[in-house]
Amino acid sequence: MAVPISQMWTVATYVVKNRLAGKKHFPLVLMLEPLFRCSLACAGCGKVQYPPHILKRQLTPEDCFRAVEECGAPMVSIPGGEPLLHPQIVQIVNGLIARRKYIYLCTNALELKRRLPEFTPSKYLTFSVHLDGLREHHDFSVCREGGYDIAVEGIKEAVRRGFRVTPNATFFDGTDPNSVRAFFDEVMAIGVEGVVLSPGYSYDKAPDQNRFLGRARTRRLFRAILSNRKKSWKFNMSPLFLEFLMGKRNYDCTPWGSPAYNIFGWQRPCYLLQDGYAETFQELIRTTRWEDYGAGSGNPKCANCMVSCGYEPTAVVDGFGSLRGLFAMARGWFGLYHDPAALKLLDEPMPAGPSQLVQIDQPDREMANP
Repeated sequence: MAVPISQMWTVATYVVKNRLAGKKHFPLVLMLEPLFRCSLACAGCGKVQYPPHILKRQLTPEDCFRAVEECGAPMVSIPGGEPLLHPQIVQIVNGLIARRKYIYLCTNALELKRRLPEFTPSKYLTFSVHLDGLREHHDFSVCREGGYDIAVEGIKEAVRRGFRVTPNATFFDGTDPNSVRAFFDEVMAIGVEGVVLSPGYSYDKAPDQNRFLGRARTRRLFRAILSNRKKSWKFNMSPLFLEFLMGKRNYDCTPWGSPAYNIFGWQRPCYLLQDGYAETFQELIRTTRWEDYGAGSGNPKCANCMVSCGYEPTAVVDGFGSLRGLFAMARGWFGLYHDPAALKLLDEPMPAGPSQLVQIDQPDREMANP
């Protein structure tokens, strides 16, 4: 088990309280994007493709605190862009800790080692480091040679200083499951709390549209990766969501489970799709046609999506919403998922690995610094 008991208890009581109150549309994680500016231009990301005048904008700490209080979710994920490029990110983080929110600060770690002395270790703060597999695969994914080594150096320093650290890995079509399993061995040996993982989502703005997985290939890949686990592997996420990725559970999306707030307002309907914005969280909840989203809706934009921000809230509510779900979740924390047939998937030939990095223009130096 990689999620601290205090965090699990906070989320569990929050879910039960809202269920007993008869609420359906309650969020679990606020996706708080203080800026879109980044020091990388990953081929599978659609955030950094905004024009320069948008990349220069950012939320103030007061904007962030207002959104957090308005939303009320017990957890806050701070993606971007690259949050460590925000000149007031320390003030934002400290303000959220004072509000007792569990924070996942998502970073590519290029600036992590340098910025660590500005932060204080806390059970409420986790550095969620973007690390898409072993060195060659990660550097290919982020379109930058040497990115893996810098990120790992930052992780090691954060662990040494007593911070919670979770590598955050996104996997795309052509991923070698054997390489991913070796990646789990490597990062667990560093001393991270657990791994967070998800299949890639096909952003319309992403430069490389050929790397995204369909649902069937996602299940096949994650069955190979997550079956027959080692006891040393830990995952900082719901085991029921991991079972969903493996094809063992059928869930539909909970798009309101991870609402997104950024410089444009409350993004409708979720962190990954842009179908307009609302001025307030309550307006987002009341006026969004939630039935139009998720794989079950027939919306082609959602057809292949299985990512954590939409489906992990479903798994979490399922796990904490009944004794049956709680038992299944507890069993999943310690399950090794023995599956002889999945071992054969590891022996299947995979597409040739990347021979060179995809050449994507990096953001201007002006954009990479506030």
